[in-house]
Amino acid sequence: MVIFALSFLCIQNQEADYFEVIDFVAPEEVVLEVGGLLPLEDALLIATRRGEIWRVDDAFGSKPIFSLWAEGLQEPLGLLAHEGWIYAMQRGELSRMRDSSGDGRMDDLETVADGWHLSGNYHEYAFGPTLAGDGSLWMTLNKPFGGEPFGRAPWRGWALRAQADGSWEGVAAGLRSPAGVRASPWGEVFFTDNQGEWCATSKFTAVVEGGFHGHPWGIDSCDLPSSRVQHPGEIPDGGTVNEAAAAVPGYQLPAVWIPWDLLGRSPSDFVWDTDGNFGPYRGQVMVGDQYSAEVFRVSLQKVAGRWQGACYPLRKGLKAGVSRLAWAKDGSLWCGMTTRGWPSLGTATEGLQRIRWTGKTPFELLEVRAVPQGFQLHFTLPVDSVSIVLEDLHVRSWTYHHWSTYGSGPVDEAAHSVEALKLSADGTQLDVTLSDFRPGFVYEISAPGLIAPSGQTLLHDTAWYTLLSIPQE
Repeated sequence: MVIFALSFLCIQNQEADYFEVIDFVAPEEVVLEVGGLLPLEDALLIATRRGEIWRVDDAFGSKPIFSLWAEGLQEPLGLLAHEGWIYAMQRGELSRMRDSSGDGRMDDLETVADGWHLSGNYHEYAFGPTLAGDGSLWMTLNKPFGGEPFGRAPWRGWALRAQADGSWEGVAAGLRSPAGVRASPWGEVFFTDNQGEWCATSKFTAVVEGGFHGHPWGIDSCDLPSSRVQHPGEIPDGGTVNEAAAAVPGYQLPAVWIPWDLLGRSPSDFVWDTDGNFGPYRGQVMVGDQYSAEVFRVSLQKVAGRWQGACYPLRKGLKAGVSRLAWAKDGSLWCGMTTRGWPSLGTATEGLQRIRWTGKTPFELLEVRAVPQGFQLHFTLPVDSVSIVLEDLHVRSWTYHHWSTYGSGPVDEAAHSVEALKLSADGTQLDVTLSDFRPGFVYEISAPGLIAPSGQTLLHDTAWYTLLSIPQE
């Protein structure tokens, strides 16, 4: 345990050379159990799990100015600015608000969409909204844990799509605890989900309209008029996720399996780095984790018409579990945090911090891409060819159980022989040829011996790629 703690601290200190964590101090009377973050042109709005929305002026100054913009909401877990309104996702409805008088307080509150029922269970969180490319608003609903004093409620574990007139439909089923939902820069909707029963390990994936994402809790709602999902039938309790995908109608494997405890436990909100705020990682996804109090990253690759990709460490050591992310106007990343009922490796119970790229580029495994014979490894800096040793690059793969048991360890594990390594002329790409290659498995690629010409070792030497299909070219 002591060795693990020292190793964790060492990595954290190295990460700080490239990604600085800046604390944010709120007034004593403000409890920032962050449920939503919304940077505006001249201020920052923060929704809290206590039902408040705070406006923060001079957020980058030494004494930020807090004013209560709204209160009395029911655990808002998302904020969105759209057409002059501030949209908030409450537990029982999607609302919109505005300050029509200009006095710094919410004046108008309207219900945009509601009608999904509540059982009274504590875990019926609602996340969103996000604005899709077609102008619709998307939300994700948790399944309950434990007692339901008002009876079983429909639509739990669903992704919902609402229109401007307030009508909505259930577009995907089988979600468990989808704590993050966002539209990509091209308008496609993605979500994160948390490991548990029927969810082998955490995941990052696109919402597939009409798709079943694995959890059987809410599938009876497939028979309701607002459903766009065909009922998948009886869900087999056992076998692997690959076998379930082959047997269950509409079953969707995720774009990226996030291996439990190898990289976080409970992914939450995420944002795309479209502007290069984090240097070499432009175009990738930054994902917060509620348990491990870190931000990690995801890269995506479309193969055979569907997304697959890899996940990688980025920055550990935040003070509490990360619930919400948002880019600040200076290019840093706001990290909103809360624990209450959600345990975390962080020592604080709530708060707000920023991660800022220092401008230094680490020697890092930038991206893993699948190719017909294996993988291409792309690096942020050139690799010293002297450090490339066939036996020092380790590749193993596994899949997971699909069952009602809580989570799954790796199953059908295999180590893969590396047949050849080829370094590009500029030293930033390493082609890895494998002796065998199997779709439907998570691949762990580890390269601990690589160094840059400067002598730098890799900041993080391991990535995890979810191979759904093998590229044909």
